[in-house]
Amino acid sequence: MDNTPASKLIRQIFFAFAEFERDLIVERTQEGRAIAKLKSDYREGRPKKFSQKQINHALELKKSYSYKQVSEMTGISVSTLKRANRK
Repeated sequence: MDNTPASKLIRQIFFAFAEFERDLIVERTQEGRAIAKLKSDYREGRPKKFSQKQINHALELKKSYSYKQVSEMTGISVSTLKRANRK
């Protein structure tokens, strides 16, 4: 766009609508989180892929096998196994 007064006005209008839309999205997201927090089983963040029982079983296997072997048997990544073992 060139720097004419009309193009500056149009650009400012576009920026204002973009900011307005962003504010609406943020507002709706915050409202949704507030409603979700009212539920007793609400947990923020990504759900765990493996249960604690599965992790414990894999750590028991680790006593007899290597990380790589346990990972292949259980489908739990080596990094997840190492992280759980450190706890």
